[in-house]
Amino acid sequence: MTDWLADRPEARPVGAAGWARAMSKGAAMALLVYGGLLLLLILRQIERPLCGMARPVTPFITQGVCRGALAIMGLKVATRGRRMTVPGAVVANHGSWLDIFTLNAVQRVYFVSKSEVAGWPGIGWLARATGTVFINRKGSEARAQQRLFEERLRAGHQLLFFPEGTSTDTLRILPFKSTLFAAFFTHGLEHALHIQPVTVRYTAPEGEDPRFYGWWGDMDFGSHLVKLLAAPRHGRVEITFHPPVPADGFSGRKGLALRCEALVREAFPADPEPMTVAPAAAAP
Repeated sequence: MTDWLADRPEARPVGAAGWARAMSKGAAMALLVYGGLLLLLILRQIERPLCGMARPVTPFITQGVCRGALAIMGLKVATRGRRMTVPGAVVANHGSWLDIFTLNAVQRVYFVSKSEVAGWPGIGWLARATGTVFINRKGSEARAQQRLFEERLRAGHQLLFFPEGTSTDTLRILPFKSTLFAAFFTHGLEHALHIQPVTVRYTAPEGEDPRFYGWWGDMDFGSHLVKLLAAPRHGRVEITFHPPVPADGFSGRKGLALRCEALVREAFPADPEPMTVAPAAAAP
């Protein structure tokens, strides 16, 4: 059986036309993203003293920027189901850095991310500005992280996290880790919260490797971004909102994690069989 973690799509030459697309789209996206960030930071100076942890305005800026970025790229977004309106959190499968844009484009949420992301050039700055919750996977910090989760959830923030613990090639879903679900079972919080499972499914452009949008393992972010910006055409991403699950319907985190995983898998094809990818053709 193919080791999907080690297997990588064959790189295609970008070509002159591809570089032209990448540069023009990249410039437009940079202007949109950092212009939106500047506006967000300015408004946050007004929002913070008036509303404290609540963010009644700035999440709309994040959502608008993400929608615009996907439009510039050319990636079509389709949704199924209804977004949760009750207090709680969102869990989703994770196949690419693009998930940040696609999930923000269809709902106003705050991501839970590993602490290393805070130090990534550009991305870390954006993540902090948009209210991302950074976690350290060291067991010694588990209690502090649970307190932080509880504080944000009680403030009405819908936190979104990826229970697989890592990204994939977009063709599979890994078993959900139940550790983060423990935050929903503290100080009676489970009686007030629902968890909405969300399935993210990418379809590659015609003729491309099915893993076109996947970003996993030690893949380089820069080259993956250039590949997507240089593409002459794009596929689509389908986001399915499953019915919210009441946290107090389960005796603990493990049962809740298993139920959420099962729902996410319902809208996802079965794990793929080992496949052979045709040799890449030269791009224009």
